[in-house]
Amino acid sequence: MPYNFDEIIDRKNSDCLKYDFTVERGKPEDVLPLWVADMDFRTAPCITERMKKDVELGIFGYTNHKDRYFQAVANWYQAYFDWTVQKDWLLKTPGVVFAIAMAIQALTKEGEGVLIQQPVYYPFAAVIRDNNRKLVNSPLVLKDGRYEMDFEDLEIKIKNENVKLFLLCSPHNPVGRVWTKEELVRVGELCLKYDVKIVSDEIHSDFVYPGYKHSIFSTVDERFKDISIICTAPSKTFNLAGLQVSNIFIPNPVIRKAFQKRLNAVGYCEPNMLGMHACQAAYEGGREWLEELKVYLKENLDFARDFLEKRIPQIKLIEPEGTYLIWLDCRALGLSEAELENLIVQKAKLWLDAGKMFGATGAGFERINLTCPRSVLQEALERLEKAVAALTA
Repeated sequence: MPYNFDEIIDRKNSDCLKYDFTVERGKPEDVLPLWVADMDFRTAPCITERMKKDVELGIFGYTNHKDRYFQAVANWYQAYFDWTVQKDWLLKTPGVVFAIAMAIQALTKEGEGVLIQQPVYYPFAAVIRDNNRKLVNSPLVLKDGRYEMDFEDLEIKIKNENVKLFLLCSPHNPVGRVWTKEELVRVGELCLKYDVKIVSDEIHSDFVYPGYKHSIFSTVDERFKDISIICTAPSKTFNLAGLQVSNIFIPNPVIRKAFQKRLNAVGYCEPNMLGMHACQAAYEGGREWLEELKVYLKENLDFARDFLEKRIPQIKLIEPEGTYLIWLDCRALGLSEAELENLIVQKAKLWLDAGKMFGATGAGFERINLTCPRSVLQEALERLEKAVAALTA
């Protein structure tokens, strides 16, 4: 392995959200953080080499992308997802959540319904409420250790709650589902039937475990292109969240024009220069690094699964099909939300993402980020083991 994912990198005092804001976020200074979805690994060398050139040039003026940028992004999605995109579909934003906010503003009016499937990435709910839209939830159903969509409930909610927009998380964060083509077709058919547009957040699409395959939503049926906004970014894949660049694809020219109008209204035009160059470098030369990383993450997943089964059987892993996040069912501990938070933070000295923030159906669950050296993951699980053991001591 040419890349050292076991290396411990001291990120403290770098202004990173993960390590430098414990006290500000109400946590003890000595917690071990495995919450926010960024990595404790250095990004691909091709990216840092490109950024060194920019730094050495020493000029950071207004920037926009040339054709080579589009080709790098387009070639990536053609090669790995069999998705052919057109240049005029592409709009750039500083992030996927920003893009979701723009879509909500462009395609819905205040008071209209925007549908999500909780437990889901918590900014979805926040951005709906903060834009004065009605949050409509069609909860996922946990059945035999695997989450499924409730299509009957989904249709009832779309039909009766004045839903105009559906925020699809694909692959799903935090439950780790990689939706099948059949599931996506059923979603798309419902949205066509009731004239609902879809924003598909596919930021985790590069992380799918063996035996599963991610399908870009707009590719599963030609008709879905006209109702879709596909949100992509290199940020999760290559650990570039702080560089703020996302690639948003909108095939329908009417939707694209409305989206662009919202971008204009908030004054966003030129992208972050370093982010743009990092994205291009990643898609041109970062595949080997990513493939090595995915091997390491699969080993981290296997380690975590084995550890939980043998040493903390009270906590059940919801087997992920994609993403680098794992969703742990802690309900068998029999703790209230406050007691579980105390166990995790005060007893185990861990900073995780409590499940309830993903929606009421997330209560009793915890989300853990696997993108850390295995020694760190082991320490975190051993802390959790000790805290759980003390419950019955």
